[in-house]
Amino acid sequence: MGLTRQYLRYEPAALFGLVASARAGVAFVALRGERGRYVAVPACEHVFVWDTRKGEKVLILKGLKQQVSSLCPSPDGLHLAVGYEDGAICVFNLLSGELTITFNGHRAAVTALQYDHLGGRLVSGSKDTEVIVWDVINESGLYRLRGHKDVITQVLFLKEKNLLVTCAKDTLVKWWDLDTQHCFKTLVGHRAEVWGMALLSKETRLITGSTDSELRVWDLTYIQEVKDPDEPESKKSKGSPSPGAEENTEEDETLELDEHPEERIVKCSKVGSIMREGRDRVVTLGTDRMGKFLACHGTDAVLEVFSVLSEEEIQKKLEKKMKKARKKAKQNSEEEPERSVELSLQEEIQRVTNVKASSKIKSFDLILSPKGELKMVLLLQNNVIELYNLDLSAQMPQVVRVSRITIGGHRSDVRTLAFSSDNIAILSAAAESVKIWNRSTLQCIRTMECEYALCSLFIPGDRQVIIGTKTGKLQLYDLASGSLIETLDAHDGAVWSIALSPDQHGFVTGGADKCVKFWEFELVKDESSVQKRLSMKHVRILQMDEDVLCVRYSPNQKLLAVSLLDCTVKVFYVDTLKFFLSLYGHKLPVLCMDICYDGTLIATGSADRNVKIWGLDFGDCHRSLFAHDDSVMYLQFVPKSHLFFTAGKDRKIKQWDADKFEHIQTLEGHHQEVWCLALSPNGDYVVSASHDKSLRLWERTREPLILEEEREMQQEAEYEESVAKEEQPVVAGERQGETGLAGKKTIETIKAAERIMEAIELYREETAKQKEHNAICKAAGKEVPFPVNPILRAYGNITPSAYVLEVFKKVKSSELEESLLVLPFSYVPDLLRLFNEYIQQGSDVELLCRALLFLLKIHFGQITSNQMLVTVIENLKKTTISRVSEARDVLGFNMAGLQFLKREIEAKDEVTFFADATERFEEKKRKRKKKEKMVLAIL
Repeated sequence: MGLTRQYLRYEPAALFGLVASARAGVAFVALRGERGRYVAVPACEHVFVWDTRKGEKVLILKGLKQQVSSLCPSPDGLHLAVGYEDGAICVFNLLSGELTITFNGHRAAVTALQYDHLGGRLVSGSKDTEVIVWDVINESGLYRLRGHKDVITQVLFLKEKNLLVTCAKDTLVKWWDLDTQHCFKTLVGHRAEVWGMALLSKETRLITGSTDSELRVWDLTYIQEVKDPDEPESKKSKGSPSPGAEENTEEDETLELDEHPEERIVKCSKVGSIMREGRDRVVTLGTDRMGKFLACHGTDAVLEVFSVLSEEEIQKKLEKKMKKARKKAKQNSEEEPERSVELSLQEEIQRVTNVKASSKIKSFDLILSPKGELKMVLLLQNNVIELYNLDLSAQMPQVVRVSRITIGGHRSDVRTLAFSSDNIAILSAAAESVKIWNRSTLQCIRTMECEYALCSLFIPGDRQVIIGTKTGKLQLYDLASGSLIETLDAHDGAVWSIALSPDQHGFVTGGADKCVKFWEFELVKDESSVQKRLSMKHVRILQMDEDVLCVRYSPNQKLLAVSLLDCTVKVFYVDTLKFFLSLYGHKLPVLCMDICYDGTLIATGSADRNVKIWGLDFGDCHRSLFAHDDSVMYLQFVPKSHLFFTAGKDRKIKQWDADKFEHIQTLEGHHQEVWCLALSPNGDYVVSASHDKSLRLWERTREPLILEEEREMQQEAEYEESVAKEEQPVVAGERQGETGLAGKKTIETIKAAERIMEAIELYREETAKQKEHNAICKAAGKEVPFPVNPILRAYGNITPSAYVLEVFKKVKSSELEESLLVLPFSYVPDLLRLFNEYIQQGSDVELLCRALLFLLKIHFGQITSNQMLVTVIENLKKTTISRVSEARDVLGFNMAGLQFLKREIEAKDEVTFFADATERFEEKKRKRKKKEKMVLAIL
C-alpha cells in the first residue's frame, strides 16, 4: 500500500476585530464587586465582558459554534444566562468564566430570557413560539408552555404572584399561571406585533410597545378572594366565568383563572398611552432594576428616557395639586372641591431626556448608581459600545457620554486584508478606516482614516501600505507616523484589484474603468523635509473591453492574468502586453484568482459558485470544482504548494488540493458572508473577514489531517444534526396541549440513554455470572476466586448495582428526563428493582425519586399491567415514603436552624446600628457645644 499524502490541519486561533455583535442585547454585569462598570455583550458565538472605564476586554465566555441571540444576568450578579441561535441556553459563572449549566429545549433561536427575582428559575422564549421554564438550582427543565403563534419577544416573571407574562409577534400578551401551568387570559389590545413590555410601580402597571409610536399602559389589580365555607354553592359560582371563556375587550380586561377563580383574579384595564417621538417600531423597551426609569428606542439612533414616579412622589404631587385647587376655589369664592384631584398618565410617567447616539441603537441597559446617576449603555449597529451618564441631582439633567469602545474593530465590513512580509502585522481596511493589527497579541497598533477600501498591499519593507478605493484613488500611508502620504487618482471607477510585481519594483491595478495600469515605486523629494519619500509613478496602461475585476502576476513576472466582467480571464505577456490565452468556461464573472508559486497552475473562483483549475502553459481546464453554496469571494494559494484556500458567501472557508482536485478541509466559524482572506507568507496563518464584523485567525498545526477520517467525522456530524431534527418522542397518554416536557432529544440524551442501557446489561451479565459462580462453589464445596470485570475494577472494585448508580448519577440533570424517555421498556423493570435497593440504602433519594416518578408517569400502563412488578412497586412505595419523609425532616430542621441564626444576626445588627447612631449623636452634641463655647469666647 502506497503512502497517502499528508496534509496539516488548520485550527481556529483567535477572533478579533469585533467589539460587539448586534444580534443580542447588552447587559450590565456585577464583576469584582462593582456594578455599572462592566458590560456583557454578544460577540458572534462568544460573550465579551468589557471594562467601560478602561475600554479593555476583561473576560471571554466561550461558546461553541452557534451565534449568541440573547443575554440575561442573574439577580445576584454571579451568573449570566446566554441563549444561542440553535435554541441552547448556557449559564456561565462570571467569577471563573466557566460554563456551569446547559439547557436544551428550544428548536430555534432563543429570543428572550428572564430570571425570577430570586434567581432560582429562568424562563426562555424562542423563535419556535414556545416558552420554557427552567429550574436553575436543580439544573433541569420544569415545563414547556405553548400558545403563541409567532416569535416570543419578551417574557416577565411577576414577583408577588406565581405568574408569567409573555408577548410575541402574534400581537398577543398572554398571562400564565405557573401553579397550574396554563394560560388563563390573553390580552388583545394590540393590532400589530408586540415588540416589548415592562412592569412598573411594584408590578401594578404594564407597559407594552408595538409597531407604532404609542406605548400602551395597563393598570393591574390583584384581588385575593377567600372561599367562604358557609356561602351557598349557587352564590359562589355566580359571576365566575365558565372554563375557557375569555373577555377580550381593549379598554377593560378582567383576567381570571379558569379553574380557580376563588384564588386569584387579575384585573387589567388600559389607562392610556405615552407617545414616543420615534415613528417606527419599538426595538427594545426596558426599565432599570428598581423600576424608577423606563427607556425605549426604535430603529433610529435616539433612546427616549422616562422617569416613573413612586407612590410617595405621586402622593406629594396630588397634595400639591389639591392645595392649588383649594386656593383657586377660595379665590373664585366657590365651595371646596369635593372630588379628589387625579394625576394624568403623563405626569406619573415623565419624559426625562432623549439620548442621541452616534449610530443606530440595537439594544441598551440601564442601571441607577448609588450616587444618584443613571448609567445607560448602548450597543450600536456599527460595532460600538457607548456609555452615557445622566446626573439626576442637577436642576437641568444633562446626558454626558462617559466612554466609547471603538478601537477593537471597524465601523463597517472589512473588504480587504493583507499580511506583512514578516508574518507579524495584519492589515484590514473597511469603508472608513485602515487598521494594522499585531498578529501575536491581536491588538490594534494603528488606525488611519481612509475612503471606501477595496484592495490593499504592504509595500516591500512593510513601512508603507497602499489602499485602492471605491472612488478610483490609490492612497499611500506611512505606518510609523500613521499618516496619509499621498493620494493619486488612479482609475475613473473603483479600484477592484491590486497586485505586487514579483521583482517588488512596482505593482499593477485593475479598475471598473476597463483599464489595467502599471505602477513603479520611486523616491521623490518631499517639500516639507530634506529626506526623500516613497511615491508611485504610472508607467503603462492596458485597455480592456470590459471592467477589470482581478489582476495577478505569474511568479516569474512573464505573464499577467486579468479577470473581466464578461466571465473570461485573459492572460497577457507582461513585457509586450500581447495577448496569450483566454480562459473561458465560467457562467458568471470571475471574482478572484491566484497563480501558484511555480507558475504552472491558475485557479479561478467565480460568482457561479465554481472554482476552475487551469494549466498556464496551454490554458486547458484541468478540473471544475463545485466549491461553495454561494459566490466564491476570494482565492489564494498556500505559498510553496499547490494547495489553495477559497472563501465564499456561504460563510465557509475551504482548503483544496489543486493536483488531486480534492477538498481537504472546511474552516467553519463565520456567521455571515466571508468577504476576503489573506495567507501569511510562510503559510502558517490564515486571516479572514466577514459581514459579521469579525476577523478570524486560523493557525496551521503539526497535526496531520487524513481525508478518510475527515469524511467520517463529517458524516458523524451530519448524523448528529439529523438526530436533533427528528420527531420528538411522545409520552404515552399525554395530551399535546398547552404544556409539555421542557427538554428535547439531542445526541447527548441518546448517548446518556445508551450508557444506562450498557450499565444495566453489564449488571445483568455480572449477576448471572455471580449466580453461576455460587453454584460452582456449592458443588465444589470450597471458595473459588471470582474474576472481576475490568470496568468494575476501574471504578475501584464496586458492585454491578453500584456501577449502574454511578452511570446514572453522571447523566446531566437537564438531560435526565429525555434520556429516560428514549430508554426502552425492557430495561425499566431492572431499573425499578435497583431504585428500590438504592433508596433503601438512602443514597441520592432526591435524584432517584425524580427518575422513578418520571418512569412511572411514562410507562404507567405497562407497569400496572405487569404482575411481576407488583411487589417491586409495593416495596418502592414503602421505602420511598419513609426515605422522603426523613429527607423532609432533615431539610425542615436545617431551615429552622438557618432562620434562627438569621434572626440572631439581625438582632445583633440592630443593636450595633443603634449603638453607632447613639455614638454619632453624642459626637455631634459635643461638636455643637464646643462651637458654642468658641462663639461665646469671641463675643
